[in-house]
Amino acid sequence: MAKTLVSKWLIAGGMGALAVAMAAPAYAAEPNASDPEIIVTGIRGSLQRNMDIKRAASGVVDAISAEDIGKFPDSNVADSLQRLPGISIQRSGQRGEANGVTVRGFGGDFNDTQFDGRHLSTASGNRGVDFTTIGSDFVSRMSVYKTPDVTLGSSAIGATLDVSLPKPFDRTGFQMAAKASGSVQDRNGKVVPSGGLLLSNTFADDKVGLLGYVAYRRADTTSNQVFIPGWIGKQFNTCQVNAACTDAQLSNAANWSKVGWFPQQIGANQVSTQDERIDGRIAFQWQANDKLLLTIDDNFSRQVIHSQSYGYGAWFNGDDLRNVKFDANGTVTDFNQFGTPMDFNAGIQRTINQTNMVGANLKWEATDNLKFDFDAALSRSVLNPGNNGYNDNMDIGYGGSNVDPNGSFVSTPCTNGVCTRYSTILGANTGATMMGSSANYLPSIHDVGPAGNAAAFTNQALIGNHVIVRGANYYTDLVKQFKAGGRWQQDNLKIDFGIRYSEDKFHQESQNTFVNGTFARYAGYGAPSGRTGSIAPLPASIYQGLINTSGFIPGYSGNVAPALIKYDPYAVYKLLDPTGVGTAPAFDPSTVLGVKEQTWAGWFKVAMDAELAGMPFHFSAGLRDEFTHLEASAIGTLPANLITVTTDPTLITVGSYTPQQAIIKTTNYNYLLPSFDAKLEVTSKLTLRADASRTLTRPALSYLKPNITLGTMRKGSLAASGGNASLKPYLSDNFDVAAEYYYKKNSYFAVNGFLKYISNFIVGGVSTQSINGVTDPFTGQTAQFQVNGKINGPDGVVKGVEIALQHVFGDSGFGFNANATLVKTNRNFDTSDISGAAFAITGLANSANFVGFYDKHGIQARVAVNWRDSYLLTLGQTQGGTFGAEPVNVNQQVQVDASASYDFTKQVTVFVEGTNLNNSTYSTYGRWSNQPLDTWSYGRRFVFGARFHY
Repeated sequence: MAKTLVSKWLIAGGMGALAVAMAAPAYAAEPNASDPEIIVTGIRGSLQRNMDIKRAASGVVDAISAEDIGKFPDSNVADSLQRLPGISIQRSGQRGEANGVTVRGFGGDFNDTQFDGRHLSTASGNRGVDFTTIGSDFVSRMSVYKTPDVTLGSSAIGATLDVSLPKPFDRTGFQMAAKASGSVQDRNGKVVPSGGLLLSNTFADDKVGLLGYVAYRRADTTSNQVFIPGWIGKQFNTCQVNAACTDAQLSNAANWSKVGWFPQQIGANQVSTQDERIDGRIAFQWQANDKLLLTIDDNFSRQVIHSQSYGYGAWFNGDDLRNVKFDANGTVTDFNQFGTPMDFNAGIQRTINQTNMVGANLKWEATDNLKFDFDAALSRSVLNPGNNGYNDNMDIGYGGSNVDPNGSFVSTPCTNGVCTRYSTILGANTGATMMGSSANYLPSIHDVGPAGNAAAFTNQALIGNHVIVRGANYYTDLVKQFKAGGRWQQDNLKIDFGIRYSEDKFHQESQNTFVNGTFARYAGYGAPSGRTGSIAPLPASIYQGLINTSGFIPGYSGNVAPALIKYDPYAVYKLLDPTGVGTAPAFDPSTVLGVKEQTWAGWFKVAMDAELAGMPFHFSAGLRDEFTHLEASAIGTLPANLITVTTDPTLITVGSYTPQQAIIKTTNYNYLLPSFDAKLEVTSKLTLRADASRTLTRPALSYLKPNITLGTMRKGSLAASGGNASLKPYLSDNFDVAAEYYYKKNSYFAVNGFLKYISNFIVGGVSTQSINGVTDPFTGQTAQFQVNGKINGPDGVVKGVEIALQHVFGDSGFGFNANATLVKTNRNFDTSDISGAAFAITGLANSANFVGFYDKHGIQARVAVNWRDSYLLTLGQTQGGTFGAEPVNVNQQVQVDASASYDFTKQVTVFVEGTNLNNSTYSTYGRWSNQPLDTWSYGRRFVFGARFHY
């Protein structure tokens, strides 16, 4: 805690002192009329435009502008946004790409992403947009509205992110921009191409314009992962600290008294990903006369992600752990498990994300004082169009324990004081040691290999097939929107008014191998492990080699199993069932969700320019009214009975389901959303701001599912999840105060304090409950499921400060941009709470960014350092939840990126970029830092290429 406070004061104090030092020369060296004007281009030109936008805005706005046509600062839009104060990013672990942004601690669903003021559809089931699906090649500008503009919307507690795309009238005459590049990730080693072309021209005395562009991007990545999907909280038996337990100890209910957390599974993967994206845009503009401007555009994006993964995993059951060691918090730091099976997984996936937005805009200047703006758009996103995506996985392996009256191992279940005996042939006494902080140590797996022989870890003669995990998702999202707005302006008074209608229709459905019993149909590992129902050994033809795990995660200590096995899952499917029918996934009716959300909005805003004590004063007040009608539909079906699987003694599956029935739920809500902005220009350099507003964020569409879906079901661990169609939006009352000092050209210092009172928080409560009264086949009692549901819950407060400093050292070409954000909340996660009702505000992290640059003589160079402190990402791990939704925390991370370019001529530029030059990793943990979850190493990436602009 002391270290955190010290770092906060160092950041704040250091930037403040630096600002004073930089600003001081401005008083002594004011430019005069005889000084030659400095032409600001490239990086400096972009920074100046960003600063001008911030300075002129009535509210709190930050922006990132393209340095030229086809030259956005970063190849990923989110990477550029993180250079702004108050903004940090989330990364995709397996690709290492920035796929989401957090604004003042509020992530994807709390931010509204728009294209030219239009809401963008997304087929993820969430409100947030995956930024890897947005090409940056020809983006003109990204504007971040941290305080709401009621004419754009108030449906974002974090911010409204508006992407401005190029139009033919932006630059009249013929324009052409082309870009070609190659990229390579160090671990993957394959150079892959990217490129883009933009053409624009105006005709008929610049009254008609047409622009089109197409861009292609490919990025290949090989990433390494060590994982624990979840830490399970439970009551341990006091005998489990020993090498063995007796029937009497296990049957004594009073002995089950030690609260602790253990890892349900430990494993490692190597994932190779090929990410291809095509972006296209056509824009037509017609200036019919001085009063009418028509714009019609069509924007298209298609991303195809192919991935292959190979790994291993060891599964643990809490009752079967022995030699258990606990730390003071109850974390299991070491253990062994009798007869542990070892699975080798192989997976092949294809995911397609496709979005098309078509829109038309008409601007009409009715009189000198009155203007109108009419806009209509249709945006459709599809996840896996034509149901052409897939996620096909296979597990093979050996080991496991078998029920045996003469077995040496005693464990649950127990009946009338007599417990179950188990034996094993190839199972090992596998365990794991938690050596320290997840920021430095991997979970160190030990005692692996068939019957504990680590040298035979990948012995093909002992390996048989196990479970089949296959699935496919199909999601669609269709957004229809119409807006009519007007502005009346005279002298220093502006009045904005308008209406908007939007309709969001979302549909999801999935296939999997759980619903039809295929998951465990051929499970068991086969004869070498003392099981039936499987083929063992598997033929040598399925195998494709080994992956060495030495130095698997750079910079981390801890043991990883000796190797990963590469093999063809489809070859195994064919062995099990040549027809393919017996291994295919089936439609799961419980996954169906349909949402139709209709929103009617109207707004009114008044803005005035006046003087206060001789100082220019700007004030605006707006009110937006939003009424929403929502209908959610699903297919309801419940388990009629649960059964065990003879070939996998710990597995539970559904024997049969109840008949299907349609479920439809409707809800309405209406909110008034006011906003106030005041700006006082104390001097020509110093501006003060004050803002107040109310905003809302609607629940994620996937939260609205009005039925229950079963999850992982094994001995002692029954999981399920459910939605809530009656959820209300999050509400936030927001307050901002800011001081901005523009002390010279292209340089400024700003401090912004913010406060948010948030109510209606949607929390993921985990409750223990029965489902349809089914019986647990292991206990003979009514099955108790850990059901993760959603409800509107507590209130919370978020407050913080943003500090930004931008400075250019005269005409030297050197400069820098630095910012820091410090945030805190009254709703932190209480690690001691095991009531199941723990709540915390997620996403809040202190962050700091520094960008140093040089821009002169045709040379542009930039080095960026981004730091984000550890933070709570979400509540709810992939597995677990006995004591409520377990937390997922992210360790602090520093990443260094750099780029450079050289202008050979005014038209031709060559460039090189490097991301993650310091080989930073991404890692998460549970309640405490020694409960590791995911650790990803996604390597460095280098891009080189050329641009042409005419």
